[in-house]
Amino acid sequence: MGDESNVQDSVIIHALETEQNGLPIENNLIEVEGKKYAVYIGRRVSLAHQVQIHGPAFVGDDSFVGMKSLVFRAAVGSNCVIEPGCILMGVTVANGRHVPVGTVIENQKDADKLPVITEDYPFKALNKKVVHVNTRLAEGYIKKAWK
Repeated sequence: MGDESNVQDSVIIHALETEQNGLPIENNLIEVEGKKYAVYIGRRVSLAHQVQIHGPAFVGDDSFVGMKSLVFRAAVGSNCVIEPGCILMGVTVANGRHVPVGTVIENQKDADKLPVITEDYPFKALNKKVVHVNTRLAEGYIKKAWK
């Protein structure tokens, strides 16, 4: 879990077994910068209420995963917006894409057709705002704890 990321109410992060008889189960791992993970959540990521991330899974920096979405054995690039109620299964969402509300993506061909986030996309700055408010909230908790 990267710095300034937030995991909201009722989020589930789960993974499969990553080792058997002392050996890694490669199909259940993802590699990021030379290290292997069951689930990797980047920096400044927002996992909104009731999101499920099931590994092996990757969510890149500065991405927003909307309420009640499922990322199952999938990768979400950086600077993405996954709108509420989406299902991503076994695919990779390229950097800077958005997945429209309620979309089910279960093949790479459909994932490759996802729209690019443009300047006029209404949720372009959503994650930045969510990260800001949650970072401020955490700072407030820390200040209160040290008093």
